[in-house]
Amino acid sequence: RKKRSWATDESYLRRFVVPAWGDMLAQEVTRRMVIDLLDRIATETPTTANRVLAVVRKMFNFALSRDMVPHSPCHQVDAPADETQKDRVLSGDEIKTLWHALGNTRPPKESYEKGKWTPMSEGSAIALKLQLATAQRIGEVTGMPWSEVDLAGGWWTIAGERSKNGLPHRVPLSKLARTLLERARVLGKDSAYVFPARTREGRPDAPIPYGVVDYALRRTREQLELAPFTPHDLRRTAASCMTGAGVPRLVVQKILNHAERGITAVYD
Repeated sequence: RKKRSWATDESYLRRFVVPAWGDMLAQEVTRRMVIDLLDRIATETPTTANRVLAVVRKMFNFALSRDMVPHSPCHQVDAPADETQKDRVLSGDEIKTLWHALGNTRPPKESYEKGKWTPMSEGSAIALKLQLATAQRIGEVTGMPWSEVDLAGGWWTIAGERSKNGLPHRVPLSKLARTLLERARVLGKDSAYVFPARTREGRPDAPIPYGVVDYALRRTREQLELAPFTPHDLRRTAASCMTGAGVPRLVVQKILNHAERGITAVYD
């Protein structure tokens, strides 16, 4: 109930786990099946395999704690990929290439042609542009409700229950950011969310999981033949551009909503 990234966890289950084991009893899933599933995922996206293992392990540990299964098939299964500290920052030319591609999504009613259109929806493209324009976390961008946005005043106030450090965070909206949000409002029509998921009959209005945007960016990056990068690298790129332009590090820290440590943070 308290996990903010539950929608992404659900997308991992629907995308990878349900197709593989959806017709089986939980007790029938073996350690060998878990390993084989992770190996298949890791051939294309090793870190995604790590995330899937974490979700599946949590699921089976919950079932074990509730006496629903006799054991967990994830016991002593190692993560398939090494996690390394990332420092990827896009160059000016890479930003231009990406920005141009994000403005070249398939128009409505046009059939998709590989190489002609960017392989993502216009909504996902706007979300990535907005991340570069605000330097916020992709999950905070994709999950943004209109109730947090004040276009007239030029502010986006991320609610404490959605921010990583649990504190409300006011983000200044530049003219570019406001323009992107105005276009998102046209696309989203009457949704309560800036980037709504595709609605299904009987399913409540909800934002798109950020995993959808992550996947779309990977496909786009491969089409553009750029070196690998993720949505989080766009946030790092925005921060690096700010410091490179002479913005004080304390200001950048505040924009990124990094929590301060030490006694000074208590008083100041």
